[in-house]
Amino acid sequence: MEEISRESYLAYAGLKTTAELQPIYERHERVLGVEALELTLAAFRAAPANTDEMRSAQSLLEWEIESQASKPLAALDEREIEWENTAVIRSPDGRVIQYQAAPIEIANTRDRALRLSIDKARAKLVAKEHAPLRLERLQREKEFIESLDVARDYNSSFEAVTGISLAGLGAQCERFLRDTEGMWEDSLSDALRKSLQIKPSEAKRSDALALFRAFEYDDAFPGGEMEAMIRRQVGEMGIDATAKGRIIFDVGERAGKRSRAFCSPVRVPEEVYLVLRPHGGQSDYNTFLHELGHALHFGYASADFPFEYRWLGDNSVTEAYAMLFDHRMQDRGWLLRYTRLGQNRVAKFLRTAGLEELHFLRRYCAKLLYETALYAGNVPWEELPDLYVSLLSNATGFEYDPADAFVDVDPRYYSARYLRAWQLQSVLNEELTARFDVDWFRNPSAGPWMVRELFAQGQRENADEIAARAGADSLTFTPLIRKIEALLES
Repeated sequence: MEEISRESYLAYAGLKTTAELQPIYERHERVLGVEALELTLAAFRAAPANTDEMRSAQSLLEWEIESQASKPLAALDEREIEWENTAVIRSPDGRVIQYQAAPIEIANTRDRALRLSIDKARAKLVAKEHAPLRLERLQREKEFIESLDVARDYNSSFEAVTGISLAGLGAQCERFLRDTEGMWEDSLSDALRKSLQIKPSEAKRSDALALFRAFEYDDAFPGGEMEAMIRRQVGEMGIDATAKGRIIFDVGERAGKRSRAFCSPVRVPEEVYLVLRPHGGQSDYNTFLHELGHALHFGYASADFPFEYRWLGDNSVTEAYAMLFDHRMQDRGWLLRYTRLGQNRVAKFLRTAGLEELHFLRRYCAKLLYETALYAGNVPWEELPDLYVSLLSNATGFEYDPADAFVDVDPRYYSARYLRAWQLQSVLNEELTARFDVDWFRNPSAGPWMVRELFAQGQRENADEIAARAGADSLTFTPLIRKIEALLES
């Protein structure tokens, strides 16, 4: 895992053209053979329910399945990484734009005609070169995992080893989309008219990038002050933002660095990288805070915990900790203390934050429904792009491009982890508020408590268990809807 993680960090951070994954799998082939799978599967089936033995076996089995699937796909992954790091888009105005930088360029282009043209060129390149790579990977991964006979098909295999009910979460998503439809349509129409001067019927996905880039607040979120300010805030919580040097910030511009930020735990907890390619303004602050939540989780994990509790488990947990931090961008007190918004603009910014939160929740609900259909195999592969466009466009109000149907899929139902993370962070925020007041983010007792009760535990517990420990009966979208309504009424 250390070798794979380091190689992935170097490639995705733009420090290598591609990742050399195949030699790593070859060196460690004994842990990825038939015997290893039989061992972990037997341990999983024999472990008593609701015990650490079961937690351990479940995490190891999920890792074994994913790693065994990744081994034969390593050559394809290397090709895709190299393609992403070297591909370029030719802009209508004559510029050559790195494929990895295209989302940044689109978000920062205020001329709508040019923005749409750049995205059109991007989609054309994706359809011709990137989408076929991703489609092949999705097909081969699905076929391989189903060949392991852990369960009857891909979806039931995922449910068996994670304990997550796709049908249950999907039903929650469908209810959320219904319950927030009126609120979303009203809010989006107003925002498009005021910010982009377009009608809802004209809105494209590239317009969403520009809308939530929120240029008008750039002066309140200066890039040169971001890292120092966030370090100060975490220090006021009573902990070190770098976990005594174990967390390394890689937040500068670099050709080849992915536009999508990430946290790379290369050695847990000794060596953790926070990687961000600047977009500008409030989006960078939001992203930095999110990845910092991950980094603090891994950087403060108990060094004496077993491998599976430090590295594996329910990633809904680490995503919830990341969202705990990025949701400070929806906190009036935090914004007034740590940014330059001021009293006269904070209410308007909070309404923008509420709109963005609702957009991303609706987008990920639609993604889960789409990915469930994709992996179920009931819809032919060639018909999935139409389903993708229908589900995502209807949920978000922005027209999606069919070229992205196989590129816009996070591996192994990570969309489910994100959705459960949203639910868990709302529970944890209430717990922190009850213990340390509404400004827990600057309470010197809050940080040590989070380290001891949350981060140090790694991912030994899943999201449901942590929520129950915090006093919640279940994970739901209800508190999120209440919060969004309050933000939109700011």
